[in-house]
Amino acid sequence: MQTNLIGRLGALAAAAILLFPVQAQAQGTQATASSHAHDHASSEVYEGIFEDSQIEARTLRDWRGDWQSVYPYLVDGTLDPVMADKAAHGDKTAEQYRAYYTTGYQTAVDRIIIIADTVTFHEDGKSVHGTYEGDGYEVLTYKAGNRGVRYIFTKTGGDEAAPQFIQFSDHRIAPAISDHFHLYWGDDRAELLEEVTNWPTYYPAGLSGEEIVKEMLAH
Repeated sequence: MQTNLIGRLGALAAAAILLFPVQAQAQGTQATASSHAHDHASSEVYEGIFEDSQIEARTLRDWRGDWQSVYPYLVDGTLDPVMADKAAHGDKTAEQYRAYYTTGYQTAVDRIIIIADTVTFHEDGKSVHGTYEGDGYEVLTYKAGNRGVRYIFTKTGGDEAAPQFIQFSDHRIAPAISDHFHLYWGDDRAELLEEVTNWPTYYPAGLSGEEIVKEMLAH
């Protein structure tokens, strides 16, 4: 728009050109401030600090893709650098963190594929699938005082062996494409909400173990 105005007003061209760097600098400052505010807000949400008013509904689209369990990487030692890093910054030893995450990550479902409303669970070379629809969300408050949101989906069809309910938790509380998630599944909606010690965790199937380590260390 300034270019058009400069072309039309001619006599004000010099003034417009002189003003432009100041305006650009102001806009850049505003953009930087906005980015920092967004990063700060995202960090707080990741840590479980947010208001109910910030929570928004989500669809399975946020978790679509081919996902792998990280449990095998914990078992084979690939995630040892992550445990060492947690020990360096936390209040437990690396072995204590390993025990904690062994309980958390443990699962026999090594792969999950989500396409549209269909979720396929892979275990020992076999698979079952179900179709799911949104069933709202629940806000949980943990012992540490932080909070989390479980996004819940109910089975509408598919294999009988597929779980009736699945619940996603990925440190997000509004629509966004997930980069990893914790998944809870079973046939009792309320009972699943009580589960806070075992949270099978999935990262994109295309990532190597070393790449997953880098992703974890970045958080």
